Amino acid sequence: MCVDLNKTLMPNVELLKNFGIPVEHIICFLFSFPRFLLIKPDTMRKSIDKAKEMGFCPSSKICIYAVRVIAFTSKGTWEVKLQSFRDMGFSDSDTLTMFKRFPTVFYVSMKKIDKLKQLLLATGKFSISSIVDSPASLGCSIENRLDPRLRILGILESKNLIKWPSLGTISALTDNKFFEKFVKPYPNEVGKLFVTKSCIRDKK
Repeated sequence: MCVDLNKTLMPNVELLKNFGIPVEHIICFLFSFPRFLLIKPDTMRKSIDKAKEMGFCPSSKICIYAVRVIAFTSKGTWEVKLQSFRDMGFSDSDTLTMFKRFPTVFYVSMKKIDKLKQLLLATGKFSISSIVDSPASLGCSIENRLDPRLRILGILESKNLIKWPSLGTISALTDNKFFEKFVKPYPNEVGKLFVTKSCIRDKK
C-alpha cells in the first residue's frame, strides 16, 4: 500500500514539533514506530490535544509515548481499561497518574496487571499507592523478574539482613546490580535455587 508522505508523515512531524516535542524524540520514533507517524493528521492532532489536556510536558521523553498510546487506543478500549482498573481498586486519578508516568501501561494486559497486583499486595510490603508510584513495574516480567526477586528479598528480610527496598528499586535494578546488591553478599542465605533464577541469569 502506497502512502503519500506529504499528507501523513510531514504534517504529523510538524504537529509534533509545534506541540513542543523535541526533534530527536520524533526521529527516534521514526525508526522505532514508523506506523505512528503515518496515521491521519486529524488523529494525531486529537491525540496531541488529549495529551495536552492531561498535562503532559512536551519536552519529556514520556510525552510522545503518551501521544502514540492515545492515537492507537479507541474510545471504547480506553473506557474498558478505566473500568478494569476501577474493578481492581484503582481510582480514575490513580489510573491517570500511572498513565502519565508510564503511558504504555495501557498496553499491558489487565490479566497480568491483576496477577502482579495480587503478588505485590501479598508481600504485605506494598499497597495500591505503591503501584501507582511505580507503574513501570507493571511492565516487568512476573516469572523472570519480580517473583524471584521478591522471594530473595523475603528470605533476606526474614533474617534481618536487609531493609525492604521500594518497588521502584526492585523493578528498575538491572540483573547485574540486583545480583551484586542482594545475592552476591548472601550466598548461603539465598541458596543455589535462587542464584540460577532468571532475574540474575547473567550470574551462575
